[in-house]
Amino acid sequence: MEYTQELKNRLKRLEGQVRGVIRMMEEGQHCKDVVTQLSAVRSATDRAIGYIVAKNLETCIREADEEGKNAEDAIQEAVNMIVKSR
Repeated sequence: MEYTQELKNRLKRLEGQVRGVIRMMEEGQHCKDVVTQLSAVRSATDRAIGYIVAKNLETCIREADEEGKNAEDAIQEAVNMIVKSR
């Protein structure tokens, strides 16, 4: 799978969010604010995982179709990756 610049940029923003959370902790920000930002990081991570799994699934289904194979295994693997990431 080829990772797009869009996905890499998304992960760089996530990296920035994590740095921001660390800075908040070092500055002694209120725990409620830290947890709120950590929830945003988790949400962004979940979206990135979903994007990667969806693109991978798309590629696997296309390849299975081209090779005349059943795509059910690729679909099940994608579902397992999503479940495992939670």
